[in-house]
Amino acid sequence: MQISARHRRILPSSELFSQHPMAKSHTLPHFQRIRTSTPTVTMQCKQQEHNENETRVSSVFEMLKSIPQWVDDIKEGRMKRPKSLYTHREWVIHRSSTRHIRHVASSLSSRVILSLIPPVCFFTALAVAIAAYNTAVVCELFPPFMPLLHASSLPYQLTAPALALLLVFRTEASYSRYDEGRKAWTKVISGAKDFARQAVTWIRGSDDAHLKDKLLQYIMAFPVVLKCHITHESDMRHDLGTLLQEDDLQTVLSSQHPPSCILQLMSECLERVQLVDSKQNILDSHICQFIESIGVCERLIGIPIPLSYTRLTSRFLFLWHLTLPIILWDECEWIVVPATFVSAASLFCIEEVGVIIEEPFPMLALQQMCTLAHDNIREMINLHNSIDDNMYTEQKILSYRVGSNGTGWRSRGK
Repeated sequence: MQISARHRRILPSSELFSQHPMAKSHTLPHFQRIRTSTPTVTMQCKQQEHNENETRVSSVFEMLKSIPQWVDDIKEGRMKRPKSLYTHREWVIHRSSTRHIRHVASSLSSRVILSLIPPVCFFTALAVAIAAYNTAVVCELFPPFMPLLHASSLPYQLTAPALALLLVFRTEASYSRYDEGRKAWTKVISGAKDFARQAVTWIRGSDDAHLKDKLLQYIMAFPVVLKCHITHESDMRHDLGTLLQEDDLQTVLSSQHPPSCILQLMSECLERVQLVDSKQNILDSHICQFIESIGVCERLIGIPIPLSYTRLTSRFLFLWHLTLPIILWDECEWIVVPATFVSAASLFCIEEVGVIIEEPFPMLALQQMCTLAHDNIREMINLHNSIDDNMYTEQKILSYRVGSNGTGWRSRGK
């Protein structure tokens, strides 16, 4: 194709290439590939962006789900910490005039406070969302048909006493369980020491010395076995230590109910000891007391407060704080956020205390009580041996003086 100089113009490279005879055969498929591949790349980019958004959302949800698990792990770990019995020094600190400052300063380490993080954060965030929505409605940022979330406070004034009574009854029922568990363990410790005292004093025959030692071992081991029986994840073999001989230890560990096994071993020892019936009945009554204490502990572990009562309290608290920002909006507006925070922190804290003390034994210093009973019984045995040796020596001296020639009424009676 000839182009005159007058009509000649500079053609773009694409047009020059398109005028070539082979242009159509090579160019069209190439542009078609570009045109058909562009939507595919766009869809892939959108799909990748969508996947990234889903990943971000899922990571946020996973983080939110991990917060309650983190709180529960900390709370359960601190409940497993061994408690200690109070001495005079602890009581002085307990009633100190600066206790309020100390309690507030230790709030972040309190397992009760940590357990409030999920519900308090949820209801506070809900209050922020409701306040932001109502503010947007008032400022006409939403269409006119969007309603303002507010209501009368009269229903809350009518139901507030019911919620207060419900929380009080819930906490009182939990404390009664705690008090019952504390009294049951007081009977176990005092009964073990009294049992050991009577066994040490009454069993004196040389033929019964071996049975007496085994009986005292069983008495000292019983509180430890009962503690391991009613507490979670306890190592009975480690806690018993050297309290029992190896064959007795294997018998107790292989038993399905270790406390009853220990009591049976006690009964077998008493059956073989030479005692008058009255003393043997008294010693056997301690075993009956131990059986009663086992029943009390197992009842407190196996039977909680009626679940309907616990569920009612939780549902009442949830619905109360779910609608609290709506009720308070007319009077407080954005103050509903701190008001909801304070209300949720206060009421859920009372409910959490009731739930924690419902299972009494993690709250008691069981390990220290067992150690104290063991030490007291050991001291009692040593004191008995010392007194027995002293009295035996005094009797020998007195017998020697009375029986010697020229002194005492015995020599005169000859």
